[in-house]
Amino acid sequence: MREPTSIAELDLTPIPGKKYWNIDREWREEFIYFIMVDRFHDSLDRAPLLKSDRSKGSGNSEQLGKFCGGTIEGITNHLDYIKNLGCTAIWLSPIFENNGAFEKDGKPDYNSDKYHGYAIQNYLRIDPRFGTKQDLIDLVFAAHIRNMRVFLDVVVNHSGDNWYYPGDYPYYYYKDRQFPFGGLRRPDRPIPTELQNPNYYHRRGEIRNWDAYPETQHGDFFSLKGFNNDDDPDGLILQDILIKAHCYWMREADIDGFRIDAVKHMGELAVARFCSNIREYAYRLGKRWFFLFGELVAGEDAINRYIGPNTPTQVNNKTVYFGLNSVLDFPLYWSLPGVIKGFSSPMNLINRYEALRNHALTLGELGRYLVTFVDNHDQIGQDYKRRFATDTPDKQVIAAIGYLLCAIGTPCIYYGTEQGFSGAGNDDKFIREAMFDLDNPDVNYLNRNCIIYQEIAKIAKLFPQIAALRFGRMYFREISGNGSDFGLPQSQPCTLAFSRILAGEEVLIAYNTSTTERRNDFVIVDSDIHHKPGNNMKFLYGKQGTVPVQKHADNESRFIQLELEPMQFVILQ
Repeated sequence: MREPTSIAELDLTPIPGKKYWNIDREWREEFIYFIMVDRFHDSLDRAPLLKSDRSKGSGNSEQLGKFCGGTIEGITNHLDYIKNLGCTAIWLSPIFENNGAFEKDGKPDYNSDKYHGYAIQNYLRIDPRFGTKQDLIDLVFAAHIRNMRVFLDVVVNHSGDNWYYPGDYPYYYYKDRQFPFGGLRRPDRPIPTELQNPNYYHRRGEIRNWDAYPETQHGDFFSLKGFNNDDDPDGLILQDILIKAHCYWMREADIDGFRIDAVKHMGELAVARFCSNIREYAYRLGKRWFFLFGELVAGEDAINRYIGPNTPTQVNNKTVYFGLNSVLDFPLYWSLPGVIKGFSSPMNLINRYEALRNHALTLGELGRYLVTFVDNHDQIGQDYKRRFATDTPDKQVIAAIGYLLCAIGTPCIYYGTEQGFSGAGNDDKFIREAMFDLDNPDVNYLNRNCIIYQEIAKIAKLFPQIAALRFGRMYFREISGNGSDFGLPQSQPCTLAFSRILAGEEVLIAYNTSTTERRNDFVIVDSDIHHKPGNNMKFLYGKQGTVPVQKHADNESRFIQLELEPMQFVILQ
């Protein structure tokens, strides 16, 4: 069947007789595995090198700057590797046809640098280097059999470099001036063909000041061309085109959610309108928990503008559009790694949760359950890129992911972190290593014997079993060296501890941030839950046995004493 090239060709009525997949599990209960499709696995039948130590992944500077050969089929073939890690959802980097998809002879071009997927030229076709529409359908079906959700990374702020300015040289943003349209780079792209209208682009040139409004929303994302997402006649048509193009993939492949790229560069209303329409279509298909989360590289205050209700500015239009369910938790990303590694104050982390509490007062639970991570494929604003595991002991990597699994939020792990990938360099490509050997067609790095993989899997196994880890209130705990004088940790090294409490149940998580010294600190626990004499807390992870709950000599406080080895991470109940 011929692939559609126009929005007018799309049939968005639910496929007759098809039962769209739904599961009664909230998105805040997911453990997400983020995959760069080109880097996870190709379609070859490979085997891992079975060892307990970590891997560096594969690829030199030249190899990582272009396509490595990962495919959608390669993901499908290794879903059990992801599921056995404990993950319940996968998030795929963009998979639609990108610039440079074909050589002149029509064959897929693997020398292109658009392996990342963010330079889309055809929203209605899978990039042939990743596979086919049927491959995506097969992947989603295989994931659903395993009760796993599939999220797509979608780009609705900009298209690929599908047209040029006059003279075909770079234009740069200047006082919000709109520049003339030069011409299309290909007469048959972009697709859908409706996107060939010059009025559907801002045409303001490349952004130079990434924090200045309106430049950051009207300018082009480097050579990628910014869409006109404004609330005007052309902008509304453009938004409708993009909404329908993405509904098409929900209909065809039974997708479970979208991660929306570059949210900061779109207006709040455009994001909310996209989300509301996508959410309504998901309900039409019978999908009740369609997850919409965004990349918002900004501080705490920006979150309020993109999560929850937004209304159009026209006086007579009373429609209310509801925005994102969640965003990636960049404030946590900026604070947690330094605390886990022991070089920044634990108060940086604790204060970040106080700001989160204020968001919860404004937005309810929507303000609390952000998508949390410690590693990322796109380290914006950093001249030197490095994975979390770079120059980092295994125990710290385990503790970081363990923290995400036990703290408030929807935890997300970046592919390769579970193998200890430690790429670093002056370009994002160095933190996008291949998980299959680019020089040996028989080898991959999907090693289930790796200690980091195995320990994360143990912690992740507790996540769906203990409701408090998913839904409980979170409190950082005061500590003491003498069992008498308690306070929140102010400096490093320390015992970092917090509780999750749900309906009379307490789970305590503790971690020794020191890389060299044992700690033997006292940690406050809930006095109402543990008021009875003789109460004990049992280790669920990290140690064996129990510890007694003690009463403070001068008041009604209760505490336990924890002896922790360097970088030891424990969970008690």
